[in-house]
Amino acid sequence: MKWLFLVLLICVFSCKDHSSNTDTEASALTSEEVNGVLAFESDIDLKIYDYDGLEPLINKTDDKVHVVNFWATWCAPCVKELPYFEEINVKYKNNNVEVLLVSLDFPKNYETKLKPFIRSHDLKSKVVAFDDTNQNRWIPAINKNWSGAIPATIIYKGDKRKFYERSFTQEELEVEIQGFLK
Repeated sequence: MKWLFLVLLICVFSCKDHSSNTDTEASALTSEEVNGVLAFESDIDLKIYDYDGLEPLINKTDDKVHVVNFWATWCAPCVKELPYFEEINVKYKNNNVEVLLVSLDFPKNYETKLKPFIRSHDLKSKVVAFDDTNQNRWIPAINKNWSGAIPATIIYKGDKRKFYERSFTQEELEVEIQGFLK
């Protein structure tokens, strides 16, 4: 009987130790996975601009068609149309079309929302963050008729420039791009 009790006691303690090790290993694995994801997300090179820094990016004078979309992760119509801009980026990359996605997300959300969004949606277009609190200066500088609502898009090439305060379907966006490629 002593032997049986001793064997049961050893089993209980050895199981507890094993369970404890498994919990520790699981915790370590979860911690590594979380750190791995955060490390990867922080590898996203997100440039942050105020208007003075953004202005040269939205007023280039080369021979490319530039598509600049103002969006945010919290804007449902913006998120809905993002795949269309991504498709334009891929489809017309060899036709001198350049897509720039300008995020108007709040700076406090860059690490927790914007970068994870970029990663999870595998955005290939250039994404920059825009952080300028002087809206009375930059909104009319981008377009004098812009209310500041998003999504908003600028398409330009050379002296030809159009501003859209609306969302697009894939077809509508392609028609606009085609007009600049002619």
